[in-house]
Amino acid sequence: MKDLAYNVLLLSSSSTFHAVLKSLLPPSNYPSVCSAYSVRTAKEFLNEQQFDLILVDTPLADASGKLFALEACRKKGTVVLLFIKQELFDEVNDEVIEHGIFTLAKPTSRSIITQALKWMGSAREHLRLSENETHLIEQKIDDIRIINRAKWLLISELKMNETDAHHYIEKQAMDRCLSKRQIAEDIIRMYSL
Repeated sequence: MKDLAYNVLLLSSSSTFHAVLKSLLPPSNYPSVCSAYSVRTAKEFLNEQQFDLILVDTPLADASGKLFALEACRKKGTVVLLFIKQELFDEVNDEVIEHGIFTLAKPTSRSIITQALKWMGSAREHLRLSENETHLIEQKIDDIRIINRAKWLLISELKMNETDAHHYIEKQAMDRCLSKRQIAEDIIRMYSL
């Protein structure tokens, strides 16, 4: 199994929370752990860098931890865990669960937090796979767009039909050991002066 590493943001007004959580985050798996004691500071961190995992301990002194968690979970590839007082747990959990936010009732234990971190890591890896698949699909769509543009240039400039233009690009790619996209880009450069 490969070593997985995550950038983490801790948000709590409690220094004890920060100390306990940092003790559960070995640097080998969590190389970057930022501590914020206010929502304002946490937002500044979010604007400066990407976090894989964000842990929010409520209540906070300066703003709603729930609202911050809802905002933070919209960041691409970010998994959020919200710590909530036991008496508010059901209500808040019902509000945030549909947004993909993990929740834990307080007080809790080190073993439960450790398990939650594993779940968050699993969720982050799932997001990473989805991001890679999305990137591949976007790349294929872009390739098709460029190849089609080149085909239409061959049709308009060399009076080929669409089938012949398609075969021309394929044959050039095979003969020159290049991708169809590279051939298409060459055609676009040649005929788009």
